[in-house]
Amino acid sequence: MRLVGYGFEPGMFERCQVGGSSAYCDNVEFSWRFFPRGIARQCDPFVFPSTKGKGIYRIFVLGESAAKGEPEGAFCFARFLRVMLRAAYPGVNFEVANVSMAAINSHVVLQIAKDCAAHETDMFVVYLGNNEVTGPYGAGTVFAPLSDKLWLIRAGIAAKRTRIGQLVGQLVGGFGAGGDQSGIWRGLEMYLDRQVRADDRELEIVYRHYRRNVEDIVRVAGKVDAKVLLCTVGSNLKDCPPFASLHKRDFGGTEKQKWDELYHKGVELEATGRYAEAAELYRQAAAVDDAYAELHFRLGRCLRAIGEYERARASYIRARELDTLRFRADDRINQIIREVAERTAGGGVHLVDAVEVLEERSPRGMPGEEFFYEHVHLNFAGTYVLSRAIFEGIREALPQWVKERGGSEAVLSEEQCAERLGYTDWDWVRLAEKVLNGFIKRPPFTNQIDHDKQVEKYRREIRDMRSKLDRAGLEEAAGQYRRAIEIDNGDWWLHWKYGTLLAEELKDYSGAEREFRLVRDMLPRSYTAALALGTVLKAQGNIDGAIAEFRRAISINLTCGEAHYNLGLAYQNKGMAKEAVGCYERAIRWQPECVPAYNNVAEIFMQQGKLSKAEEICRKGLRAVPDSAILHCNLGVLLNMLGRREEGIKEVRRAMELDPNSPGIKRAVDALAGGR
Repeated sequence: MRLVGYGFEPGMFERCQVGGSSAYCDNVEFSWRFFPRGIARQCDPFVFPSTKGKGIYRIFVLGESAAKGEPEGAFCFARFLRVMLRAAYPGVNFEVANVSMAAINSHVVLQIAKDCAAHETDMFVVYLGNNEVTGPYGAGTVFAPLSDKLWLIRAGIAAKRTRIGQLVGQLVGGFGAGGDQSGIWRGLEMYLDRQVRADDRELEIVYRHYRRNVEDIVRVAGKVDAKVLLCTVGSNLKDCPPFASLHKRDFGGTEKQKWDELYHKGVELEATGRYAEAAELYRQAAAVDDAYAELHFRLGRCLRAIGEYERARASYIRARELDTLRFRADDRINQIIREVAERTAGGGVHLVDAVEVLEERSPRGMPGEEFFYEHVHLNFAGTYVLSRAIFEGIREALPQWVKERGGSEAVLSEEQCAERLGYTDWDWVRLAEKVLNGFIKRPPFTNQIDHDKQVEKYRREIRDMRSKLDRAGLEEAAGQYRRAIEIDNGDWWLHWKYGTLLAEELKDYSGAEREFRLVRDMLPRSYTAALALGTVLKAQGNIDGAIAEFRRAISINLTCGEAHYNLGLAYQNKGMAKEAVGCYERAIRWQPECVPAYNNVAEIFMQQGKLSKAEEICRKGLRAVPDSAILHCNLGVLLNMLGRREEGIKEVRRAMELDPNSPGIKRAVDALAGGR
């Protein structure tokens, strides 16, 4: 099977050449062992020399999306650590590789740790625990199912390292079996029907597996004499209402009626600012049924409002523990981390109690929006606080040869980190927009109390900051990037962000091309670098150069729907309709929500007079993205051309409902409906 090219490389790393030297980089196929290929998660690109020279201290950061740095890895704590360590120890070359990725958990991270251990690792930093229930083999997962037999889970993971195991997984199929399914990545929305109660038996299995996996990560490190920093995992308590709540089992009748009366009366009182009275009613409701997470969150808000801070904090914690969509590390997870660290403390294992640190620096010990974007992802200030705590833990664990090369005992301030990491007002806006559109505006956040207020708050803050980003503001951001690059020309993230600003905002495509070529040279196996370079080449009219880069991106990552789409667009611009349709179809296969691909295929079919095929592709798109206004509009126009005017009017009116401000859709409605 290897000879005929079947299967994929299952390891975390692959070899590459950087500047003529042998190196290792991220393998985009690694997570195919745990996810359907079309929606498999990946870490951000990294690269390190295959042979570690003198004066190098190598650190791997292990974890999930919070460690990865969502919503953008440019500001993950691994990058903070890199600049802090290099400033404190100028005689040492610190390599900090962030091998974290979204949606995984300890079952996956253990495999990553094993792969890292083969590469002269000096230290692991582990920030892990938010996805134990929802990640692969968890109790509330949509991927590989839970089993109470850990050996069976590990045997299945090991089997997929082989081509035969991969073939079996593909033949068996099923969501999460590692097959060839594409699907649509819908983030946390995918778990809406996977609620897990705090007293579910399966949670005990999750905790047991988590403990074993963390212990085995420590053992893996011990075998190669690598230090380990185990970090407890923080979460937003006071500004993140529960995602879902369930009553206690077999709850109904007069008990339920009494609870409802108390709860809804409490909500009314809370809304009018009568917090003490509302809190009393919430307590009475809890005496009837205390399993409902949202009740405890509301009680916590009222108690905080009247100054009962310790009780408020306890209520917020209780709300998190009872949240039945379990996207936040709970007390048991963090207690396991502390216990493993305590038992193995003499073996090169150190504890960084991030929960304690974040609480100490939060108002009244209740972390919230000061440090978090939403439920678990830290903003810049929060990441700095966490990074500084981890930095102190690393400093304590460093070997003597590193300590002897230290410069200053001072730690970089938050402002100094912002300067070196290239954190600008433009970045603030982009990150806020990613959080709003990628998290807050989507389920299950839409189920949280006061959701509309949260959306409006984000919109207002983004609007206010955007208003300050005129041409001068964007030029200032560009200057900040250039100054950061002068300090560290080898940081690919700085070149990436500078190139993105030049391309998206300043329309300096030649400057962006220069930056993206540097990124591509630094990360020769990065499909995102090739894709970005192709995009700016196309913007400059270099279609052949763009096609070469899009093909390069696809050769690195076959499942990148965006690369297939852009290649199709380039072919369409060259009048190569057949080749364009093939690319669009592959884009749709790997990214079924790619609305422009459906539109462009329909446009080509319309030009060829194949109206029925154009209708078919529009309907296929609407099955994948039923709320696409433009697909409804185009389908309506097609139906009218096919002589089915009434059906067409219905479609364009639906488009108007979905996007009432679109001039194009309004013209289509006027043309088809004729004022009717």
